[in-house]
Amino acid sequence: MITHMSTFLNDFDFFLFLLFVLVYSYRVVYIFVAFKAKRSKYCGVNDVQLGKYAVIIPARNEERVVGQLIASIKDQNYPQDLVDIYVVADNCTDNTAQVARAAGAIVRERFNRVQVGKGYALDYMLKVIERDYSSSHYDGYFVFDADNLLDENYIFEMNKTFDQGYRVVTSYRNSKNYDQNWITAGYALWFMHEAEYINLPRMVLNTSCAISGTGFLVQAQLLKDHGGWIYHLLTEDIEFSVSQVIQGEKIGYCRNAMFYDEQPITFGQSWSQRLRWAKGFYQVLYKYGKDLLHGVIHGKSRFSCYDMVMTIMPAMLISWIGFVWNGFLGLALLFGERQMFHISTTRGVGSLLWSYGFLFLIGLITTITEWKKIHCANWKKIMYMFTFPIFMFTYLPISIVALFKKIEWKPIAHTVVKSMDDLR
Repeated sequence: MITHMSTFLNDFDFFLFLLFVLVYSYRVVYIFVAFKAKRSKYCGVNDVQLGKYAVIIPARNEERVVGQLIASIKDQNYPQDLVDIYVVADNCTDNTAQVARAAGAIVRERFNRVQVGKGYALDYMLKVIERDYSSSHYDGYFVFDADNLLDENYIFEMNKTFDQGYRVVTSYRNSKNYDQNWITAGYALWFMHEAEYINLPRMVLNTSCAISGTGFLVQAQLLKDHGGWIYHLLTEDIEFSVSQVIQGEKIGYCRNAMFYDEQPITFGQSWSQRLRWAKGFYQVLYKYGKDLLHGVIHGKSRFSCYDMVMTIMPAMLISWIGFVWNGFLGLALLFGERQMFHISTTRGVGSLLWSYGFLFLIGLITTITEWKKIHCANWKKIMYMFTFPIFMFTYLPISIVALFKKIEWKPIAHTVVKSMDDLR
């Protein structure tokens, strides 16, 4: 009996491993493509047409940080007469609106307790611009969170990529508080990996990238054609990306445009935020899954559609199936099958160690290649490579809870008050 069960365990574990390798092996190819791309010298673009842009900043109780973002926008190496700043003070109970006005932004206050979230705030401000500032004739809209800071060449570099014909462009996401603890470092390291080892290869291979929350540019006409910002799931960023890929749009990536944002500090904040993300991914999969699969089989952007499926299909769930399977079999101990318990436990530990090693390798590669961009003491850079897999493992219970729990959008408090001079 035990021999047969052990053989079955072997076969099932191998099947899960093979499934994981097959569906995500292209991400390994991405890493090699990124290595080659990062060694290539960047060739400047001549005769770039300068666009006129509106910067939209949804802000909810962000009086501490919104002024620093506006200052970094005004310090851009880009003609200031071609950049207007709009802040939507969304359901604020503090002085966000006053601080933003004093810093030089055009501010509108919005109070709506029913339609809550960034997507609704964005759509509100787009309609305000269309109604009250249509004479400005913007080429595109930048979208930032109030805690962001921009490198001085950010808009100039994004304009280059936008001028190449991309109607949606995302950028390099760095962190204001990488060095705060293992949680903030875990976030930051993943976002760097996402930028340089997922979006960069996509750009090189002429497939579609994906926006990630903040720090992106959208052509004004594209949003006008869509009737504004119509994406209101819990993860409006990935919903927008998936919708564009299904329609055949290619989202570009500008690796020379760097911005910084603040990561959650406590595990409670991180749990709430990532629980919302996980639930939002499930929502997107439920709403767009059929169209994505159709795109994989019949669409013009088959690989991009497949890539988006793998992006919103949490890899942790495949691992979770393996852990749960071995865990249930471990309960055989209750029925006297001590050898069976030993086998299942050994396999569970082996799977855990393999996963840790793979995630550590991702963190190691990213840390080494992005070393100079990480604002952190060297010993912390090394230490956080070892905690990165632990941070990623916490997605496992989050992805499970998100399957069953009702989640609502909640703001994350931003308390790291830094300017670009502080980061330099």
